Amino acid sequence: MGKLFSLTIVVLAFISFSFFNQKEEVKTATDSGPKAVKTSIKADPDSLGNAQFFPVIKPEKYDNIFRNNTGYFSDGFDFPVGKPNGDNYFKALDFGQRMHLGEDWNGMGGGNTDLGDPVYTAASGLVVYADEVCCGWGNTVRIIHFLPYHSEYKYVETVYSHLHNVYVEPGDLISRGEKIGSIGNAKGRYSAHLHFEMRDFVNMSMGPGYSEDKFGYLHPTDFINLNRPE
Repeated sequence: MGKLFSLTIVVLAFISFSFFNQKEEVKTATDSGPKAVKTSIKADPDSLGNAQFFPVIKPEKYDNIFRNNTGYFSDGFDFPVGKPNGDNYFKALDFGQRMHLGEDWNGMGGGNTDLGDPVYTAASGLVVYADEVCCGWGNTVRIIHFLPYHSEYKYVETVYSHLHNVYVEPGDLISRGEKIGSIGNAKGRYSAHLHFEMRDFVNMSMGPGYSEDKFGYLHPTDFINLNRPE
């Protein structure tokens, strides 16, 4: 009887320890939010994927955020460098050229002459990602834009990569033309330039940068020229 009682105590203690330890893990992950996810990704390179390649603010929150912040509706689009018209910049690689899914913008001087030049948000919106991404992307900012009066799109997303500095963070509401970062070279991986994308399928993975499949992507210059501020 004594042995049975002792065994029961040991089993109950093990179950209790497992239960409370599990609760603590769940609580920590929940309370820490996206920052905990990003930290775990950086600590464990084998876990690359979801958290690093997707926005940290989920699309089910967009409607409520913009409904409560109507001053950040998109009122038109400008170019992200040489604002508002891309003055003194050129496209070194266009959308669709060599299967490119974005546009590479360079200063007229070429090379690294534009390193550190300001990068601006193309339109008002919500920052949903601002961090370093592996595999050649470098520092990246992703912004969701709400287009309440557009005939075709409710939301579009802009992506700004290879940045040298980043001046925004997820959750920031920003106005068209606000400085969000500076042109970089992904820590020396390329000559300095801005890789700029526009997407009508928001919240996608970062993607490959190059592909024959252009589903979910927009031609940035064409879209901007059709949707300039009034």
